[in-house]
Amino acid sequence: MAETPSGRPTIRTVAERAGVSKSLVSLVLRGSDQVRPEKRQAVLDAMRELGYRPNAAARSLSERRTRTVGVLLHDLRNPWFVDLLDGLNSLLNDNGLHMLLADARLHRRAGQDLTRPFLDLQVDGLVAVGTLPDPAALGSAAERIPVVVAGTREPALPGVDIVANDDEYGARLATEHLIALGHRRIAHIAGYGAVGELRRRSFEATMRAHGLADGMTVEPSDMTEEGGYRTTVRLIGRTPRPTAVFAINDTASVGALSAAEELGLRVPQDLSVVGYDNTSVSRLRHLWLTTVDGAGHEVGRRAARCLLDRFADPSRPGGVHLAAPVLEVRGTTGAPRD
Repeated sequence: MAETPSGRPTIRTVAERAGVSKSLVSLVLRGSDQVRPEKRQAVLDAMRELGYRPNAAARSLSERRTRTVGVLLHDLRNPWFVDLLDGLNSLLNDNGLHMLLADARLHRRAGQDLTRPFLDLQVDGLVAVGTLPDPAALGSAAERIPVVVAGTREPALPGVDIVANDDEYGARLATEHLIALGHRRIAHIAGYGAVGELRRRSFEATMRAHGLADGMTVEPSDMTEEGGYRTTVRLIGRTPRPTAVFAINDTASVGALSAAEELGLRVPQDLSVVGYDNTSVSRLRHLWLTTVDGAGHEVGRRAARCLLDRFADPSRPGGVHLAAPVLEVRGTTGAPRD
């Protein structure tokens, strides 16, 4: 068997062990679907037995690909992105691709082009997760490599797929849940950007559709826990105060729960609270937050699928792909006392 001077197995030794040609081993390494299952398994078994590991650098040169995908994240602190990244990475990994992750906040503070480091590294594609401050840079990147936007609805760029959850439907689920419990004075802690606008508009439309326009209140926030706390303090100070709060995300909901507790209100007896995203925080037993599951894992997998499809056909038009959210009813919502 032929080996390298260092004694490491080569494609030839794998081919000899599996009883196939070197070209067939190369097809297996590239993930080709033109290999019969039994031949693929023989090659995989031989690789495992020999301890063969492909030379990534040589493979990238021969394929003119780095087999890496840049992921530009709006904010590493957002827990919903964890589920999205898990779904994204699972499908990319299944297809022999690896993520390179960057936090957009750091580049934004330094005044840097958000996409330049990825282009310099010659990634095969780019996934922008969350609302980014510089859509022009993303548009320029999309002229050079496949780009997908995930977890938000902006920016809408030619040849760029957008993958998100259906924010309008999710906000309607949350609002109709509170209405069905008997709440007539409901406040919405609103957010910003396209996602915040969609959820706010859906909340208002749902309240109007049920004849509750006079009972709705919208208060802007910065989508943080502190912002949710301050906004809820203002809402509770109103007369009459709302009996329920629908927050833009789970993070703001945690602030709302803190404000209610400090001001002597019981949840859900005195104030019902609904969040959005179904993050791991919402499932903590001492919170047990009613929330909308924004299908983060599914959004991530769909974003990966869109990127893979664009690798196969770079000229295909961009589209908007929405995953259906689901309401998770837990312990922070109930009928109003009055």
